[in-house]
Amino acid sequence: MKDVPAARRALDAPALSLMLLLTVLWGLQQVAIKLALPSVSPVTQAAIRSIVAALLLLAWAHGRGIALWQRDGTGRAGLLAGLLFAAEFVFIYAGLAHTTASRMVVFVYLAPVLTALGLALFVPGEKLAPVQWAGVLLAFAGIVLAFSDHGGGTASTLFGDACGVLAAVLWAATTVLIRASRLSGATAEKTLAYQLGVSALALPLAAALLGEPGVMRLDAVAVGSLLFQSVVVAFASYLAWFWLLTRYLAGRLAVFSFLTPLFGVLFGVLLLGEPLSLRFVLAAVAVGAGIALVNLRR
Repeated sequence: MKDVPAARRALDAPALSLMLLLTVLWGLQQVAIKLALPSVSPVTQAAIRSIVAALLLLAWAHGRGIALWQRDGTGRAGLLAGLLFAAEFVFIYAGLAHTTASRMVVFVYLAPVLTALGLALFVPGEKLAPVQWAGVLLAFAGIVLAFSDHGGGTASTLFGDACGVLAAVLWAATTVLIRASRLSGATAEKTLAYQLGVSALALPLAAALLGEPGVMRLDAVAVGSLLFQSVVVAFASYLAWFWLLTRYLAGRLAVFSFLTPLFGVLFGVLLLGEPLSLRFVLAAVAVGAGIALVNLRR
């Protein structure tokens, strides 16, 4: 039987500070992608992100003596998780060529709510309490409100928004698969390695099939964006998140994810000059509040 960590504790000041930093970084990711689009095509960015992060993870695991290659029955689930992860980022990155960063982050962060629904359906003991159902309904109401304020109503914007929703579905499916399969007993590093490794192979192929031009030029903005996406977000922030999960109560950590879409909207407006209406602000707040409610303890 697998050992249980000694005592996952309530959030203290260091954990609160680190979790706040992570939500800021995750909110910035879509802005970083948009900034690099004139220089590097979208799915090519996703491919570079996964390749660099996968190599860093391999070096990290080797340096810490973490086994990634032993047979443990997780191969099929790991391959599927990697493919879902790759498809998720195809939709996020491709969608950002059509919609704003602030809109994309709100649609993508429907995922925690969809995850709660999926876990309730497929994982024993994960039924939703009434307050969590209220969170689900509130988040879906926010998404409907966001679609009703569709950035001028262009077909391109609506396509990008739809890509964000599909990415959220794929993210939720990945999480449910991990929880409902043998991956639930694997180390965080191995689970992340499946996702980064498979996507590092699949995303360059996807970029080629989409006929992307790839890297058109490497200026300072593009290099900075790619380093941020791969080193800071895909590698360092994910490892920090997993570290928090081994030491603190997961439910209380997850509540903080409601801040990510709010930060994403804020950064899109401040750094990219994206338009912002009162209706979309209300939509983002509704999605954020829904995320917080579905993660509340019963």
